[in-house]
Amino acid sequence: MTNPFVVGRSPRICHAEPPRSIRAHNPEGSHRPSRPSITRKTPHRTAPPRTPGSGSACYGTIPSRVRPEPRAHNDCPTHLEKADNAMTSTPTRIHLPIVSGTPVGSATASCAVQMVDPPDEDVRIDLASALDRAQLPPGRGRLAVVAMSGGVDSGVTALLMKEAGYRTIGINMRLFTPDEGHSHCCSIDDMEDARAVCQRLGVPFYPLNMEREFVGAVIDPFVEAYLAGRTPNPCLECNRKPKFGFLLGRAKSLGAVALATGHYARTERGPDGAFRLRRAADERKDQSYVLYTLTQEQLGRVLFPVGALTKPEVRALARQHDLPVARKAESQDICFVPTGDYAAFVLQRRPGAARPGPIVDPAGRTIGEHRGLIHYTVGQRKGLGISGPEPFFVMELDVAANRLVVGTARQLGLVALTANQINYVGGAAPDGPLPIIAVLRYQGQELPATLLPTGPDTARVVFAEPTHSVAPGQAVVFYAVADRELVLGGGTVQGTERAA
Repeated sequence: MTNPFVVGRSPRICHAEPPRSIRAHNPEGSHRPSRPSITRKTPHRTAPPRTPGSGSACYGTIPSRVRPEPRAHNDCPTHLEKADNAMTSTPTRIHLPIVSGTPVGSATASCAVQMVDPPDEDVRIDLASALDRAQLPPGRGRLAVVAMSGGVDSGVTALLMKEAGYRTIGINMRLFTPDEGHSHCCSIDDMEDARAVCQRLGVPFYPLNMEREFVGAVIDPFVEAYLAGRTPNPCLECNRKPKFGFLLGRAKSLGAVALATGHYARTERGPDGAFRLRRAADERKDQSYVLYTLTQEQLGRVLFPVGALTKPEVRALARQHDLPVARKAESQDICFVPTGDYAAFVLQRRPGAARPGPIVDPAGRTIGEHRGLIHYTVGQRKGLGISGPEPFFVMELDVAANRLVVGTARQLGLVALTANQINYVGGAAPDGPLPIIAVLRYQGQELPATLLPTGPDTARVVFAEPTHSVAPGQAVVFYAVADRELVLGGGTVQGTERAA
């Protein structure tokens, strides 16, 4: 069996008309078929001009399995929260940086914005030092798949995997095409940036059309959760299913020993042989919160090479090795809601879902009328259209009665929550009550609490001090008290409890 990644050994790898769903780029190719024309809404910023000998595009289906070449030697953005601040629902105006004299973009929602880290051109890092800190298992010519998003993190991940001795291929997942034809994330530009990085590194590149899987696994559950008055986090579901479900499965079917991603997190193996998940070295970029769903089997095949580096060091590596995404802005939006207007997105798919109804106080007295429950979230203060001696906050979305329950700040406090769909990273639930640090949103406040398992995948979390703005559907992630970098597990908030 010949290796389809080597040009000339398989005449079937190139097609005059590339399949729409899966296209492949081979940097060593000599034959370039015609490509479908693509009209961009924004200019492509980062792909370098082609020069003779720099490589050419070659489209084809991903082979069912890849046989290694003969050798001497024998493995999760953006994060949605309906309310990042319990005391306000008014979107915060974000002052965006200027890159080359041009604003990166503009937005009023905390999720829908592109940002770039403050430039630090003086930062430098030796590649050997970066590899030593990443502590990657030796590649020894074995195959590894890199999830290529088109950003700098996945680009440097591909660089590190290749330099660690892995025979690397890059796969870009095409997840969603918004109706307006453009998104800050998962766009055609991102796919082209990913392809340009692979070309620069000399590794094969494969785009995968996964829109159907993404809609079924992420978008439809997001819409249904919103309609049920819950606060979903689609990034968690994207990690759980498309990325570490489907893509990891595809990597295994190709014969890859690892799937590497650009997530900021770290893994290690404990004395008992179990894999552990830890916060990233750069806490400002830490993404362990959205990776708690990883199982022991998945952790055994997943690598996070940039988790041991800081973001400035990642950008420095990209600059030093001439990656075309070294100065690319960082996406912070939800890929399928580029405007940040989640209610409008839900209404587009479920017309008539916003039914007006009563606003009631904790005693059930009607004090106003709401516009439809999908426009509100627990903890919201502004935009309620009611007033009183004290400010009102949303306490509950009563979907069954179509009521919006509001109360004062004193009535908002929560003492405990119940959670289901719990995954314990170590593989087993604790034997009894366990002191933990609970985190309820990405980069959120660390809350001392006690974890009380009530079943194999259910638990009650009791807070040391009353907290607020906890809504069903949110993720609650458990970190160790003695080692706050260690992720113990997490689950989905099912209900909340207030003081008597």
